[in-house]
Amino acid sequence: MLRRVEPSIEKANESLNLASSYLEEARQIAGLGARRISLTGAYMAWFHAARAVLFRDGIREKSHFCIELYLNHYVQSGSLEEEWVLMFSRMRTQRHENQYSFGPAPTDAEVLAAVEHAGQFIERIRHLLSETNRKVWRGR
Repeated sequence: MLRRVEPSIEKANESLNLASSYLEEARQIAGLGARRISLTGAYMAWFHAARAVLFRDGIREKSHFCIELYLNHYVQSGSLEEEWVLMFSRMRTQRHENQYSFGPAPTDAEVLAAVEHAGQFIERIRHLLSETNRKVWRGR
């Protein structure tokens, strides 16, 4: 469910910009008390930040779970901390339950944590992309 495509720094940057946009909207909506929508927006920030890595590497996913699997390659190489992949997995599961189950809405604390960590994840992915771009540029 992963396939090779043309690598694109431009699409990676667009995906990071979209992640930041979703994050800002999730923050605004959280302030209005719309917890379900805010959590979904926070997840979309996580999703698009992670997708930036795939775009840069020339990979197209056909499943959100595949993004998680792909990020594990960066964990195994020591370029990304495992905690980020674990949090992505929890966010993916939480978003899925939020969207498809009949359970209670996420709590204010869950939404706040999702939004806060999404911002941190976006910055971590920006750093990962800049570090790995430098390694490629140096011929490593």
